[in-house]
Amino acid sequence: MLLSRVRGEIEFKHVDFSYPMRPDVLIFHDMNLRARAWKTLALVGPSGCGKSSVISLIQRFYEPSSGRVIIDGKDIRKYNLKSLRRHIAAVPQEPCLFSTTIYENIAYGYDSATESEITEAATFANAHKFISSLPDGYKTFVGERGIQLSGGQKQRIAIARALLRKSQIILFDEATSALDAESERCVQEALERSCAGKTTILVTHRLSTIRNAHVIAVLEDGKVAEQGSHSHLLKNHPDGMYARVVQLQLLTTVNGTASGSTATSFPPHDQGQ
Repeated sequence: MLLSRVRGEIEFKHVDFSYPMRPDVLIFHDMNLRARAWKTLALVGPSGCGKSSVISLIQRFYEPSSGRVIIDGKDIRKYNLKSLRRHIAAVPQEPCLFSTTIYENIAYGYDSATESEITEAATFANAHKFISSLPDGYKTFVGERGIQLSGGQKQRIAIARALLRKSQIILFDEATSALDAESERCVQEALERSCAGKTTILVTHRLSTIRNAHVIAVLEDGKVAEQGSHSHLLKNHPDGMYARVVQLQLLTTVNGTASGSTATSFPPHDQGQ
């Protein structure tokens, strides 16, 4: 079935999942999760709890062992794979840049893009200013894997590429994990602008990137342990994992050992993410 239009309502219904290479290690067990259309869902939890697995299952890089992943009321396995992925844009932790110009990196996968569309996408991604300041602007060669650019610059180019596709579903997998405070601020602004009016799923360890998410889901032991807005989780789950991590981060900030942009201290997990 071809997927011509997308609202972006995403659901995991009673999903069990193990990676094919480790079938004995269960990542999800009877997992239920919902990302509402046009809203932002943030996924948090200990390393190895399955946050990135959610991203992989939505893109159909893997199939659930049982249960269903649903978009707009239909199991995604019923959709033509190419048409499904056409409506999904993803920004990974390590963006894939090619040894060509910034312009061509943003336009990659969308050959019909005009110069004005590329500039607009870069502006929304908070990248146009730094690109324009370069001697060769958009014609700047980024080097092998983008070695000529900083981590924050590479992430913003990856976000611009994702925005250029005008996909209704955007997936961000640890998009700010390796950035310094200033780069993170720039990328965070880009994320907030790009998420407007789209179904967005953020995978992150950093509390600073998710406080304004419509829903925050805490994954633990193969299921959703807690979910709600930032204020809801603090008020209604004061002893939950999310509230404990927020309190710990506040404490370390007061003691001068961390800042609001540091990674959260979720306890480790022994499963593969």
